[in-house]
Amino acid sequence: MKTQLKPDELSALLRERMAAEDQAIDITEFGTVLSVGDGIARVDGLTNVMYNELVETESGVAGLALNLEEDVVGVAVLDSDVNVREGDRFHRTGRVVSVPAGPGLTGRVVDALGRPLDGKGPIAAEAQMPVEAPAASIIERKNVNTPMQTGLVAIDALTPIGRGQRELIIGDRKTGKTTIAVDAILNQKGSGVHCFYVAVGQKLSTVAALHKQLEDAGAMAYTTIVLAGASDPAPLQYLAPYAGCAMAEFWMNRGEHALVIYDDLTKHAQAYRQMSLLLRRPPGREAFPGDVFYLHSRLLERAAQLSDAKGGGSLTALPIVETQANDISAYIPTNVISITDGQIFLEAGLFHEGQRPAINPGISVSRVGGDAQLKAMKKVAGPLRVLLAQYRELEAFTSFASDLDAGTLEQLATGRALMHSIRQMPGSPMPVANQVAVLYAGTNKWLVNIAIHRIPEAIKALNLAIENSAAGQAYTSRFAKSPVLDDELKAMLEGLMHDALSPFQKVRK
Repeated sequence: MKTQLKPDELSALLRERMAAEDQAIDITEFGTVLSVGDGIARVDGLTNVMYNELVETESGVAGLALNLEEDVVGVAVLDSDVNVREGDRFHRTGRVVSVPAGPGLTGRVVDALGRPLDGKGPIAAEAQMPVEAPAASIIERKNVNTPMQTGLVAIDALTPIGRGQRELIIGDRKTGKTTIAVDAILNQKGSGVHCFYVAVGQKLSTVAALHKQLEDAGAMAYTTIVLAGASDPAPLQYLAPYAGCAMAEFWMNRGEHALVIYDDLTKHAQAYRQMSLLLRRPPGREAFPGDVFYLHSRLLERAAQLSDAKGGGSLTALPIVETQANDISAYIPTNVISITDGQIFLEAGLFHEGQRPAINPGISVSRVGGDAQLKAMKKVAGPLRVLLAQYRELEAFTSFASDLDAGTLEQLATGRALMHSIRQMPGSPMPVANQVAVLYAGTNKWLVNIAIHRIPEAIKALNLAIENSAAGQAYTSRFAKSPVLDDELKAMLEGLMHDALSPFQKVRK
């Protein structure tokens, strides 16, 4: 006897059998390594891979898809390429390179992929941020108008930095570029600014010493170090600044403030040049690829002061560029100068003369200007640049002269005193109220009649008077309420000058 099945019953039975037999199909796309060397793997078969997509081998070695050619894909290996061999398979992950972000990173030392390097265990990430992200649009930004105090008199007076600004630190090697950046981090203590120090191509001993300095000063409580050392592969050195920027953007997007230091972008460009040449991209000037400008512009443009509608957060960038023999007209320095909002130029000659920080006031500039200064600082620092420029010109001229008139001698004495007033030892950032007092002393000729070798001692006495005396406490509390250089504040400053500096003066004219 035959069983007759209705069409709908037959269809249901077939679906039931198919469901029982159905198994998940692995649709992961694989590619085979054709060749590998110097950190670059050429992979065949990753037809649909995205630009900047993270790919991995079966043993867990990560790579970054950079060259999407017709036949093969150029992959930058993010770990040691010793672990990748011809015939190995890379598979797509479906995601671009991202790094952990959030409070769990504070106080840690991580690599360019956010992996811990300090031996303190895994990182509890609150979010994953893509290393490449579009910069905030014009509508999402507002003017830079809040000071980012560095604690250095020469910078806060001559080249003020505001929250959301990009200020380049440029100079020869061993002229104090990193010292300025570290002092800026130390001065953010208690200000609520989250600091990120990105070390690209640095010696591990240098970064270890810097980490110890920050830890001893209590600055690691709000600082993260992103390290891609000199011994790390070029792809990690290429990624490190973008990773640090992504970690800082997490705080900016939450309405808070972040400071990122890129030390340094010269080595970053060299790592990118190495990768590009190995990927067989056409070389241009100084063998750099044609998109080396875009390499830094897309990084630095992410620094911004967001509008109130976007939360009002900020990301301040202090990129560092190393020059050769004070040549700021080289390829990478001119590129970065054109992207940033000003530069702090450190001169080797001034450094060897004992000027610390060795800032050249003629070439150094901040395009934000007085918008990022308190009113009292803006007023007291107003004549400073002109006075220093006149002094430098006179000093060069008088080296050939023997007989000088009284006016010239006075100008030279004033300039010399001002140069000493903006000297500062590393690791000793100064509160802005103290900076205003020191500059007031310099520009109002309170330091002119003090012997040059006694000026540091006199400035120290002035700072002690501000911190310890009743008049000094009254001045700082008044300054905190209203940092405007009015008659009341001037009278307080004159009283402080008289009490602290009179014992050092020969004759007060």
